[in-house]
Amino acid sequence: MNYYKRAIFALLFLFITVAQAQEQMNFSRQEAEAIFLKQNLSLIAEKLEIPKAHAAVLQAKLWPNPTLSVSEVNLWATDRQKEVSGEELPPLFGDYGKHQQFGVGIEQLIQTAGKRKKLMALEQVSADKAEQYFEDLLRNLKAEFRNQLTELQFLQFHKRVYDSQIDAIKTLTKAYEKQVNQGHIPKGEFIRLKALELQFSRNSKDIGKDINSAQKELKQLMRLPAEIQLMLTDEDYIIDTDQFKLLQLESMQTMAKATRSDLKIAELDQKHYEKLYAFERAQRVPDITFKIDYDRGGNILYNFVGFGFEIDLPIFNQNQGNIKAAKIGMEQSEFLYQEKTLAVENELIMAYKNLSDAIAFFESINPDYEATLDSLLENYTKNFGDRNISLLEYIDFLEAYMSNKKIILEAGKELHEKAEALNYVVGQDIIN
Repeated sequence: MNYYKRAIFALLFLFITVAQAQEQMNFSRQEAEAIFLKQNLSLIAEKLEIPKAHAAVLQAKLWPNPTLSVSEVNLWATDRQKEVSGEELPPLFGDYGKHQQFGVGIEQLIQTAGKRKKLMALEQVSADKAEQYFEDLLRNLKAEFRNQLTELQFLQFHKRVYDSQIDAIKTLTKAYEKQVNQGHIPKGEFIRLKALELQFSRNSKDIGKDINSAQKELKQLMRLPAEIQLMLTDEDYIIDTDQFKLLQLESMQTMAKATRSDLKIAELDQKHYEKLYAFERAQRVPDITFKIDYDRGGNILYNFVGFGFEIDLPIFNQNQGNIKAAKIGMEQSEFLYQEKTLAVENELIMAYKNLSDAIAFFESINPDYEATLDSLLENYTKNFGDRNISLLEYIDFLEAYMSNKKIILEAGKELHEKAEALNYVVGQDIIN
C-alpha cells in the first residue's frame, strides 16, 4: 500500500475515532461517498471474486501432472520360489536383489485438439464476467447509497422546518396561556393552538424515526459504528440543471451500450457459450496418454524398457449432449442480449423524460418563492401575536406554508433521484 493510501486510511481512522467520542459525524455528500467506496463490505467481498477468477485462468494454463507407478515389487523370495525358477538377477547392491523383481512406469496425459487453450479462453471469460459483476454491484450500490443520502438530506430539511415552527408556536402558546388565565382570550383558541403544537411535534417525531432508518442504512453501507449519529451538511442538495441541457439522447444511448455492466455481462454470456461450444467440440477428440515402463526381471530381458500409449475410442460417447447444450446456450444468450439491449434503450428514454419533467417542475418554482414564503410567515406570526388576524387565518396560512415548503423540498429530492436514475441507466456519472 503506497503512502497516499496509508495517509487516507490514517485520517479516516482518526476522523471516525473523534466522531465516536462526539457521537455525531457530519459529512458532505462527497465525503460520505468516499468512505462508502473504501469501506463497503459488499464491494470489498465482490472485488475479491476478480483475483479468484484470474486464479482459475492460471490453473487452466497448467499441464496435467505426470503419473509415476511402481509395481510388481517382491521384497523377498522364498527358497521354494528360487528352486522353481533357478535364475538369478544381477544384485542391486551387495548380495541383495538377485531374486527381487519390480516395475516402474511414467505416464503423461497429452490433451488434444487445443483443449487446454480452449479451457483457458473459457476461464478468461469468467474472469471478465467477475470484473463486470463487480462493476454492476458498484453501480447498484452507488445508486442506492446516493438515494439514501438524498433521503436523509430531505428528512433533515423537513424536520428543521417543523422544529422551527414548533418553537414559534410554543412561544405563541405561552403568550396565549397567560392571556387565557387573565381572561382576555377564549380558552378554545388556546386549545386549538396547543393542538397544532402537538400535531407538529408528532410530525417532527415521525420524521425523526425516518431519519433514524435512513441513518441505519447509510451506516451499514459505509461500515460505520452503530452508536454514532450520521448527519449530512446542507450543500449539494440542489443539483445544477444546466448540465442536463447539454446532454443528447443519442450520445447517451451510445454511451450506455458501451458502459452498462449488465449489458456487458449479457455480451460476455454470448462469448462464454461460444468458448464453451468450442471446448465441448474439442472433447470429441480423445486425449492420449503416453507411457514409459521399466521392468526388472519380469520379461525375457532383465532390464526391460518399453514405450506405449493409451487412447479412448470415441465409439459410443462423442460428447453429443454437451455440444448440443452449448449450441443451444449460444442461441439463448443471443436472445437475452437482444432483450437486455432493448431494455437499456427503453430505460434510458424513460429516465431522460422523467428527469426532464422533474427539471421543468423545479424550474417552474420561482427562485425567490421560498424566501417570500418565509417572509410572509414571519409577518403572519407577528400579526397574529398582535391580534391583527384571527387564529383561523394564521393556521390556514401556516398549513399552506408547511405544504409548500414540503413541495419545494420534494422538488429538490426528485431532481436528485431522477438525475441518479439517469446516471444508473447510462452506467456512469454524467450528472453530478
